[in-house]
Amino acid sequence: MARQTRLRANSTSNARNENQVRIFRRAADLTQAQLAAAVEVSRQTVISIEGGDYAPSVYLALRVASALNTTVEELFQTKETS
Repeated sequence: MARQTRLRANSTSNARNENQVRIFRRAADLTQAQLAAAVEVSRQTVISIEGGDYAPSVYLALRVASALNTTVEELFQTKETS
């Protein structure tokens, strides 16, 4: 299932304009509220991460990646690695 989520997320994102967390969340068929509950944060925190207004801690980034069956590197790429 993780591979399917990753493949679907990659295929829906040819442009890096859309936030990877949002892409993977949608590919996993999760709402912002469901992801927030899974990683034990508020929905507003998920909104801020998806909007690029908040850089999560390493611990939160790991929980988000785990909930979305992917890696931190796949979700949070820097401009140098994209």
